[in-house]
Amino acid sequence: MATINVGANAPDFTKTTQNGDAISLSRFRGEKTVVLYFYPKDETPGCTAEACTFRDSFEDFVEAGAVVIGVSQDSEESHKSFASHHRLPFLLVSDRDKALQKAYGVPKTMGLLPGRVTYVIDREGKVQHVFNSQLNAKKHVREALEVVKRLAA
Repeated sequence: MATINVGANAPDFTKTTQNGDAISLSRFRGEKTVVLYFYPKDETPGCTAEACTFRDSFEDFVEAGAVVIGVSQDSEESHKSFASHHRLPFLLVSDRDKALQKAYGVPKTMGLLPGRVTYVIDREGKVQHVFNSQLNAKKHVREALEVVKRLAA
């Protein structure tokens, strides 16, 4: 499993969103900065806090020219329920086969839990920031927004 670091080209992907639509990273190339965040599971306390913090800062991300995409191994149906329950305005993609997690080298916590890692990918498709912390969910949002604003300046 390769680890994607700052300066690397972000692996492209096509996955299904909570709305049943296919989405590709390459769709945003040249147009938007992408905040791609991996989280363990819908409706768990840390993941809900992280998602709601992204929700509450969503307009700031949009104003800075970014799109937010959350990724977990949950199904599209689970994502749809999670997004509806918490009024999440951004995309959630299902990584049931763990291919996206493997492509980005998202490590497991204690060898068991899917990791919590956020990548900020610039408009050229290069990774500009990586933040890995299972326990500090809200810091993912703060750090990502700082980088997105810096890239927009």
